[in-house]
Amino acid sequence: MKINVVGSSSGKSTLSHQLSHVLGIPHIQLDPLFWRADWQGTPDDEFFAKLEAALSAAPDGWVLDGNFNRTRDIKWRDVDMIIWLDYGFWRVFRQSLCRAIRRIASRKELWPGTGNHESFRKTFMSRDSILWWMLTNWRSNQRRYFADLIDARYRHIRIVRLTHPREADVLVKHLAQNGTDVGTPAT
Repeated sequence: MKINVVGSSSGKSTLSHQLSHVLGIPHIQLDPLFWRADWQGTPDDEFFAKLEAALSAAPDGWVLDGNFNRTRDIKWRDVDMIIWLDYGFWRVFRQSLCRAIRRIASRKELWPGTGNHESFRKTFMSRDSILWWMLTNWRSNQRRYFADLIDARYRHIRIVRLTHPREADVLVKHLAQNGTDVGTPAT
């Protein structure tokens, strides 16, 4: 099974890790493929090549965690399921804020080898802030993924829309019990 978990900065990595564990397939994160030292992004040609290589390295299945709309043609070419975490604005904002504060306090490197970590200045005083990104993109992401639900180009892909973390828990339990036979989950 090949799964892409998408949504606005709220729970993608946690859910992807859980799915990877219960299905016994690799968890691939887009952020470490994209971000380089000093918060420099990878040029698209190199980023796309890294993504292709990561997906090709797991031909029997993967759980891909991340949005990066410009990678859609690559990541959705062979995907079986898209799980859209469509949580409410205030939940996403609260989770993003709490995560940012935890990361600022811990000073933990976000992606090994990059030296990138959250800082008070970057989080609260910069337009490059993940909080700013969430505030300015939450609505457009919601519109885009809703449009994908009804887009004929994606009819071959199972798109599962989850609106609460409880639904994510139900999906993980369902997949843990039934493997890749997704049937009709209770979400």
